[in-house]
Amino acid sequence: MLGEALTALRDYDNILEAAMLATCGRIEIYAELEDYETGTHQLKQFLGNFRHGTAMQTYDMESYMYTLLGRQAMEHLLRVATGLDSMLIGEAQILGQVKDAYIQAQRARSLGRSLHQLFREALSAGKAARSQTEIGKHSVSIATAAIEMAKTHVGSLRGKNVIVIGAGKMGTAAARRLKTEGARLTLLNRTHERASEVIAQLGGGEAQALPTLAQSLREADVVIASTGASHLMIDAEKAEQAMSSRPERPLFIVDIAVPRDVDPEVSRIPGVALVDIDALSAVVDETLDSRRTAVPFVEEIIDEHLGRLVDWYQSSAAVPIIASLTQKADAIREAELERLFTRCPELTERERMLIKSMSMTIISRLLHRPITRIREKIVSDEAEAQHHARVIDELFDLSTSGITS
Repeated sequence: MLGEALTALRDYDNILEAAMLATCGRIEIYAELEDYETGTHQLKQFLGNFRHGTAMQTYDMESYMYTLLGRQAMEHLLRVATGLDSMLIGEAQILGQVKDAYIQAQRARSLGRSLHQLFREALSAGKAARSQTEIGKHSVSIATAAIEMAKTHVGSLRGKNVIVIGAGKMGTAAARRLKTEGARLTLLNRTHERASEVIAQLGGGEAQALPTLAQSLREADVVIASTGASHLMIDAEKAEQAMSSRPERPLFIVDIAVPRDVDPEVSRIPGVALVDIDALSAVVDETLDSRRTAVPFVEEIIDEHLGRLVDWYQSSAAVPIIASLTQKADAIREAELERLFTRCPELTERERMLIKSMSMTIISRLLHRPITRIREKIVSDEAEAQHHARVIDELFDLSTSGITS
């Protein structure tokens, strides 16, 4: 879907480069525009058509949109990639989503030099933040916290029988993580079809309907309950019946449902341990507090990478102007030298070399200060860069082809 969207973006004449970042909570377009006003209008037009494949009035989207330019846009992507601009600070998935946006744009051939450099720097910053700070340490989602809690009670989940009750958002997230842990997964849901669909997406496990819960409890090492049902899924009687056939084998239950799926009285049954969402929420809050202490260190990483990006952009923006200026000066120098040597055929080879050397020194000294100032001033911001480029082009007539006598 992103590939098709990026291909469609290439048809807009004012959009020179583009990449799209899509997460569960946002769609962001990073673009290099030929003209700001026309380009942003085309982007909004594209988003209106892109939404569900139907046209949408631009004003309907305004309250949900924001536009960042130049340095602000660079810094924003760095904050996204490092996890500082996520609903959950340090969110683990976001760096992979940024990488996927970069890969998709490469495949669609919608990237140019600017966005290539921006995304490479963002990915580098994201990796540095996670390897050098605590921003990505420990779990901050209830589902992942439930699995970590289970591991502290039963050890490795590899080969363990784990039941997930409920195939909603949190249940699916827990099931996905359990697959990576090597657990023997059974997913129970009100409808067998939904459970089967999730299991198929995960590439393995067993799907069952809720009526088989009693039998599944007899075989489980861990249960993660997350149905959102209005009634209890596991009461004390059901848990006692399950434990009666396995008195020496402990059962660990994590209830992440609101309202509760598991009767608190279950924890009184010998061999059964129960953790509810209140305990997990406290763990998540503690982890978030720990991650917040890492923010200043992550911001230092962002500043470092942002500085590199700005330096690179300044240099890349200055190069065409400097190249045109030096090429024109050198073309004039060569033309005048040729004219002089034609008029003075008696000059020796050594005299010619001395004159050439002197002409190169004159050009170098004459252009040294302007070139230095160009490098210093060419981009304090995007608008100023364009202004300086126009002034220099007009003053030195750099767009004029050829040398007139």
